[in-house]
Amino acid sequence: MMVLSRQGSLRMFFAIRGSVLPRIAWNLLLCTSLAVVVTLVHGSIFNWQVTLTAVPFSLMGLALAIFLGFRNSAAYDRYWEGRKLWGNLLHRSRTLARQLQTLTRLPSAARHDDATDPRTRILRHAIAFAHTLRHQLRGSDPGPDLAIWLTPGERERDGAHGTTTQALLTRMGDDLGALLHAGQIDPQVAVAIDETLSGLCADAAGCERIRNTPVPFAYTLLLHRTAYLYCFLLPFGLVQTVGVMTPLVVAIVAYTFFGLDALGSEIEEPFGTEPNHLALDAICRTIEIQLLTALGATDLPRPLAPVDGCLL
Repeated sequence: MMVLSRQGSLRMFFAIRGSVLPRIAWNLLLCTSLAVVVTLVHGSIFNWQVTLTAVPFSLMGLALAIFLGFRNSAAYDRYWEGRKLWGNLLHRSRTLARQLQTLTRLPSAARHDDATDPRTRILRHAIAFAHTLRHQLRGSDPGPDLAIWLTPGERERDGAHGTTTQALLTRMGDDLGALLHAGQIDPQVAVAIDETLSGLCADAAGCERIRNTPVPFAYTLLLHRTAYLYCFLLPFGLVQTVGVMTPLVVAIVAYTFFGLDALGSEIEEPFGTEPNHLALDAICRTIEIQLLTALGATDLPRPLAPVDGCLL
């Protein structure tokens, strides 16, 4: 996720980091080069004059802009839904820590270094849950992060399939049940905490739904092909009226349409590691800090800071 302070108009105009320009540079160069060639030959191909007017391009461009707008709106809905789900996960993690520290019958609060306390294990597993979900959504290896929050025995029990979010929720439920059976927590409170755990499960399921259900490929392909055909044919429709300015006009139009197409493709999968994706690393670090603070830890990790304006 790009985190930039307010910049002047000139700096914003020339900004590259976080822009879609690197992704569309070759397409833009090819389209502009074609426009230069068409301008030099005055719209002729092997002495055959290509007679295209600007009227069909106006109609087609309007329709293409509307469809790209709909597609990008759908992509942003997926992006924003993912952000809300991770916001809910952060909220429920804080709620879980508060419930465990204030609503049990134990004489003292849970401590971060007391591995025998079920409350401590639940909160450590909640941190591991966030990291596991992040790696699951990105298709990366959670091992280095889980080595911090799980014991070797716990990781060994997970076997070859590795630790999953469901396994961590089950362990948190087991520890909650142990508190209930030991009489250290009221049944009504146990139900409330179980609802918090169910909320974590719902958030994970929502993220998996976004990741595993892409925008229909046929729709994306149709817009992609139409944008390319439009931009590559546009010089023939402009050269008779715009003349030597054809390459500039084509470059601006191609940048807009190619850019919207590339931006929609990028943000429709919001859980990756591109500059415009969600800052899942930073959210997981925030969960770590919040839950460790609730457990009384003083040696806390530092919040993640943007690197070149990008927060992952």
